[in-house]
Amino acid sequence: MNAFTKQEIVTIAAPKFERAQFEIVGTAPLVMAAFSEKARQKMREKHEAGSTAKSKKEREARDFAADCEAALHRLEDGTIGFPASAWRAAMIDACRLVGFKMTMAKMSVFVEADGLDLVSGQPLVRIIGDYEQHVAATRNQTGVTDLRSRPMFRRWSATLRVRWDGDQFRVGDVSNLLARAGMQIGVGEGRPFSRESYGLGWGTFEVVS
Repeated sequence: MNAFTKQEIVTIAAPKFERAQFEIVGTAPLVMAAFSEKARQKMREKHEAGSTAKSKKEREARDFAADCEAALHRLEDGTIGFPASAWRAAMIDACRLVGFKMTMAKMSVFVEADGLDLVSGQPLVRIIGDYEQHVAATRNQTGVTDLRSRPMFRRWSATLRVRWDGDQFRVGDVSNLLARAGMQIGVGEGRPFSRESYGLGWGTFEVVS
């Protein structure tokens, strides 16, 4: 053996990630609420104006159709998508139902994107389906009631490409975790496991293949 040769004992196994594709179908309407570029620009202008910004401004006429369009997530090719992180978060939340550590799931389960949001650059999964304008009353953080116009997909589907740590999950585990996420957590506005309310029963889905 060469005097400079050194033997090492490796105790940490190399990452073993696996992938699978799941077809899901909505079992309730999916409602989006993307943060629009117009709202983003207004917020930036207010911050840039600083203390010189007017405290009171004239109320602009509302264009509910434009508000609905602005609330959509669009991929760079113009098709409609939904944040890949939403399904990942739903699967992580579902871990509490089966006694699996959510912190472990955060490092173990990922949903691959079909592209990026045209405005925010957020990774999106493409949504198949047609939407309609849905206007509903909502309460702002200040307690004032307002009307919000959002796109609602009554019938929708998507193809999810999920990647996971093979040392933590098997494909059957991932499939069942996604199924629980669809039935008990949901995605989008008004989902059952909303942080801000009991939900409206929207955003649920089932795994069909």
